[in-house]
Amino acid sequence: MQYRNLGASGLKVSEISLGSWLTYGGYVERENAVKSIQAAYDLGINFFDTANVYAKGEAERVVGETLRAYPRESYVLATKVHGRIGDGPNDRGLSRKHVIEQANASLKRLGVDYVDVYYSHRFDPQTPLEETLRAFDDLVRQGKVLYVGVSEWSAAQITEAFAIADKSLLDRIVVNQPIYNLFERYIEKEIIPLGTTKGFGQVVFSPLAQGLLTGKYTSVDQVPDESRAALHENFRKHITADKLEKVRQLTDIAQELDITVSQLALAWILRQPNVSSALIGASRPEQVVENAAASDVVLNEPTLQYIASIIDNEPILSGRSS
Repeated sequence: MQYRNLGASGLKVSEISLGSWLTYGGYVERENAVKSIQAAYDLGINFFDTANVYAKGEAERVVGETLRAYPRESYVLATKVHGRIGDGPNDRGLSRKHVIEQANASLKRLGVDYVDVYYSHRFDPQTPLEETLRAFDDLVRQGKVLYVGVSEWSAAQITEAFAIADKSLLDRIVVNQPIYNLFERYIEKEIIPLGTTKGFGQVVFSPLAQGLLTGKYTSVDQVPDESRAALHENFRKHITADKLEKVRQLTDIAQELDITVSQLALAWILRQPNVSSALIGASRPEQVVENAAASDVVLNEPTLQYIASIIDNEPILSGRSS
């Protein structure tokens, strides 16, 4: 496993990280969830991601209880705040009240004294940005949070946050968590250049397009039982004949390189120096083993250009290649 700095910070995180969205505490059996986390740790993955809203807090409990077997300093733990966790008017968003209360609730569910990374899960237009940033800064000063992050914020929102933090001497954002994969490349236009300039890295979610880039979907009309598309109708609509054909061609490239299409897709993401880590989900430990191996795959420039000609959506950026 290779490691990178989280943005411009000194924190080292594994190039492949393990998340718990739609999995742990949800439709994945607890035994498989625990075994997947254990397999990840054994493979050198040191970055684990969850959120207060995943399975109504149960994902945090599963992750926390499993990681308790390992020295706290040996792994990097991230969770999030913003989403609705109750029926009250203050049970969501980024008000000082909600941020502080949910940080304490997450620490209790995780069974730790601090989290390494605390994300704003989304932007909250109903709360003054300075109020949110001061709440995060206070958590850092209290030692409950070590690094501040955001998720799916726009370039303008992140720029404003940096301006407020610098003016008021508040802790700066070091990481953004956006969606990024071969089919979803919007961050290449503004977010990645801004991250390079401001010093925040990207920890990207859905790097395999929620399973589409694993090769397990071969037909628009037929999906495997117990797959994400079978269980979540809103994902199934993203499975199109055009994308399936592109995955088939990408699979041919992967086979020529003696790797899987999942490893190809992850290595393509890691070509970007500003990407600190690619966040995978796994319902079985075998998936963790396969995806972790992508950290050792480096795609050369001809291969990157061939991939670009297949996906044909945005110009490819220069980055990690050989």
